[in-house]
Amino acid sequence: PIPCVPWQSQTSGHAKQWYQRRVHGIHDLTKIDMWFLCKLKNIIVMENELRQVNFNTITSNLILGAKQSGISDKQIGSLIKEQELTVRRKRQEFGIRPFVKQIDTLAAEFPAQTNYLYMTYNGAAHDLEFDERGTMVLGCGAYRTGSSCEFDWCAVSATRTCARPGTSRL
Repeated sequence: PIPCVPWQSQTSGHAKQWYQRRVHGIHDLTKIDMWFLCKLKNIIVMENELRQVNFNTITSNLILGAKQSGISDKQIGSLIKEQELTVRRKRQEFGIRPFVKQIDTLAAEFPAQTNYLYMTYNGAAHDLEFDERGTMVLGCGAYRTGSSCEFDWCAVSATRTCARPGTSRL
């Protein structure tokens, strides 16, 4: 049976129930948001597609779809019984690489020239060009509402620490 109280560690339990119950049934029992359940179902469908192939038969479209669904190279490797680095090399041979995008901190109200960047496989082009050498400060974890002050302080402090004369900062 599906648990009736949603909490984080139950996610894998829901995954096993997709083919016994529809998304609406899980929603009715758990009250988990339908958007999240549909996204989770898409990941499960993609994982099942990956289980049907191996390293020699996997296509670039399937790898791209997996990456766009948020599935890591390590997870793909686990599903097709291959090592993470081998999957990464194949993905790179297919020319599948993430795109750099900017977060619009002004909600399109004014033209924004931000340096808040993220990488995604759900893009067709980079939002900016990296035509000079410099130091990039990479964040960790998900960016979420309420974390901006801490994020800004950490990013600015790290950027100042990395600053060297003649080196640009992204």
